[in-house]
Amino acid sequence: MQRALTLKRTLQSLPRITKNPLIPGRAFCNASTPSPSPASASELRKYMGYTALVLFCGAATYYSFPFPEDAKHKKAQIFRYAPLPEELHTVSNWSGTHEVQTRVFHQPETLEELEKVVKEANARKYRIRPVGSGLSPNGIGLSRAGMVNLALMDEVLEVDKEKKRVRVQAGIRVQQLVDGIKDQGLTLQNFASIREQQIGGILQVGAHGTGARLPPIDEQVISMKLVTPAKGTIEVSKEKDPELFYLARCGLGGLGVVAEVTLQCVERQELVEHTTVSNMEEIKKNHKKLLSENKHVKYLYIPYTDTVVIVTCNPVSKWKGPPKFKPKFTTDEAIQHVRDLYRECLRKYRSTFHTAIWQTHLLFVVDLCNKCRVVPDNSVDIDELSFTELRDKLIALNPLNKDHIIKVNQAEAEFWRKSEGYRVGWSDEILGFDCGGQQWVSETCFPAGTIAKPSMKDLEYIEDLKQLIEKEEIPAPAPIEQRWTASSKSPMSPASSLKEDDIFSWVGIIMYLPTTDARQRKDITEEFFHYRHLTQTRLWDTYSSYEHWAKIEVPKDKEQLTTLQARLRKRFPVDAYNKARSELDPNQILSNVKLEKLFPSSDTI
Repeated sequence: MQRALTLKRTLQSLPRITKNPLIPGRAFCNASTPSPSPASASELRKYMGYTALVLFCGAATYYSFPFPEDAKHKKAQIFRYAPLPEELHTVSNWSGTHEVQTRVFHQPETLEELEKVVKEANARKYRIRPVGSGLSPNGIGLSRAGMVNLALMDEVLEVDKEKKRVRVQAGIRVQQLVDGIKDQGLTLQNFASIREQQIGGILQVGAHGTGARLPPIDEQVISMKLVTPAKGTIEVSKEKDPELFYLARCGLGGLGVVAEVTLQCVERQELVEHTTVSNMEEIKKNHKKLLSENKHVKYLYIPYTDTVVIVTCNPVSKWKGPPKFKPKFTTDEAIQHVRDLYRECLRKYRSTFHTAIWQTHLLFVVDLCNKCRVVPDNSVDIDELSFTELRDKLIALNPLNKDHIIKVNQAEAEFWRKSEGYRVGWSDEILGFDCGGQQWVSETCFPAGTIAKPSMKDLEYIEDLKQLIEKEEIPAPAPIEQRWTASSKSPMSPASSLKEDDIFSWVGIIMYLPTTDARQRKDITEEFFHYRHLTQTRLWDTYSSYEHWAKIEVPKDKEQLTTLQARLRKRFPVDAYNKARSELDPNQILSNVKLEKLFPSSDTI
């Protein structure tokens, strides 16, 4: 029974982990070849020969084409596969953008087991990087040298209903915690877009929800229990070692393994979500009011359109109750034009694909290979797909073609226009957001004035970003998501400030990875990093913008890395952080390559 429970909980809470993975067969093409036009038997044999030659050469080109040594996504080596050793684990993040293989993957079930793991690793000087649910787009918790995961330490330990506080093991997932305390009439103050993060992980990377009066999630922490390599298990709070407490709340897993957390909760309440569609001109007129009068608010911008989707969430009125509203369109009606666009695109790309097969031979091989990858699976029932699933499939047909992406974005804008209205539910149900499929994301945080006096820099940033996209003709999909938080006292938080009335804006750009094809993912990855680099060079310094810790990527170029290190030192107390790391983890067993490159000691710079 214990093993069954362990397996179930592990599967629910882990980052993507496989053992002895087998490489699936790669289908070269699943489209049937159309019948040729009437011709003589010899001509028919000639064209059949051309077809066979093209397919063979396409396969040979695909599997032989050279990749640079530093390519992020390697081509499949179908003739060089060797089974992995039995003890080797493959661990990847949710988006499949970062992956490591390791022989060391600990999953303690108790505090005592965790203490033993940390003590032994420190004595033997081998690494056990803390890793949560593997949801960070940059794989900040991954390490080839070894990892420790607290998925099996996922209990609610204590609930203080009077003080509205809860003490939990750090491996508990957000949704588990919410479900575990709802019968006590409690919930968390705010939520990120998804609910599968482990509490330890969501705190350590400085994650956030939205609401200009609500701080990032680390501000909900009352106290923490850390298992450190040098000092054993220590408890920190505002009263016990406050300096370390504030530093460790957003400690990136480098100051100790977070074992237990006491959180300040709030009363569970129903929220009314109101979705409307506007434009930038109207937003400018109402921005201050939207920020100050709504508990939660976010904007979704659709590139290459003037559409701005406004989503606000507020408690249900005790006197008026939920609003009475009949939507103009049903869910099916709101999504129908997206289905129609997908069917239209399928006809277009199938036609292009079939025509390509009968074009002349070897010069067309590479292009034909690329077209083979976008031929869809005919078994999919289009009417059963959600909007985000349809968007993924539409983008997959031609993900780097700007004109195609513009059509998809226009369809999304129309979908939101037909989806205006209200939705009522508990906060943990309402505040989530369907982010779509696998993706690359870059999210930055920058000051935006105060609630009483917004600087309007947040809207200027968006205007500059959209102009940049159009000028550079970036195939930028939707949405560009903009959220706000109050400040945090944690010095390593991107929203850190000693002024309590400061507000910060968070802006996320995105490119989806709607395919499993390694070469297409590589092309999308290169385009995304070009997109991100343009925003970095044109916008970040102007707006004092810094990336979310779960989304920051380490440059491979030494000069760019040096620039990034210097930039981080301007914003964050890197020396104080490194000093605490050296005192609590002198052998750096909780570190990984990413942390070492972002925060080198001052004597190595």
